[in-house]
Amino acid sequence: MPGPGQAAILPAVRSPDPLHAGRPLISAVLITRDEERNIARCLRSVAPFAAETLVVDSGSTDATVEIAAGLGARVLHNPWPGFGPQKRFAVEHASHDWVFSIDADEEVSPALAAEIAALDFSKNAYQVPRTVHYLGRWIRHGIWYPGYVTRLFRRDRGAFTGDAIHESVRVDGPVGRLRNDLLHYSYRDVDHHLEKMNEFTSLSAQKMFAEGRRASMFRLALQPGLEFLRSYVARGGILDGYPGLVIALFHAYYVFLKYAKLRELCMHPERA
Repeated sequence: MPGPGQAAILPAVRSPDPLHAGRPLISAVLITRDEERNIARCLRSVAPFAAETLVVDSGSTDATVEIAAGLGARVLHNPWPGFGPQKRFAVEHASHDWVFSIDADEEVSPALAAEIAALDFSKNAYQVPRTVHYLGRWIRHGIWYPGYVTRLFRRDRGAFTGDAIHESVRVDGPVGRLRNDLLHYSYRDVDHHLEKMNEFTSLSAQKMFAEGRRASMFRLALQPGLEFLRSYVARGGILDGYPGLVIALFHAYYVFLKYAKLRELCMHPERA
């Protein structure tokens, strides 16, 4: 794992020729906090098509900032306001009209990078299929795949929602789809998955409570089981072997937790 003293000797992320075929310039933007495990892989993967890489950090205590700067990224600092607002901040501070938003634990596959580099930019935004590496294999079925996400868009036609979790890009105008995968290294192991699930279900419950939603006994009792069947059977998660079973079970547990936490907030609104 690289330390702060090693960042200066890492090869810089090279930007493409800005005059290449007169194509629109793209800013690759990402938000970080303590991502030294992932940041170099992520930044190098966008180099074939990004004229700028912009990292917005919210207080990393590891070597994230040093590694990013050593790879040629422009680094800004902003206190953590939630996922949606932080990504909005990053997009607003990008230098170019087109942005590619990527998470630090993601990597643009070589095929996707080539597809973006050859794009005609005829749409206002583009979705990409995302495949997750989980428990030793790439997940190709279930609710996680293809997991289309809008990541490439014109700043004057698209913007992130302000949601603290499950943020998305809203686009004015036509949206296209690319064919090649964005690679996602989501969870290191089962413990890490459980840790993040506890954090995200709390945020989801708070968001639903703020929206005036409520958790019925029907949802608590039946929704988790229905979601397991949807993921494992209807969406073919069974074809992903052991990881597919874990994903389906954890998805059902996620649904139960967020509604249980929502019901708790409804009973004790002072905790919201």
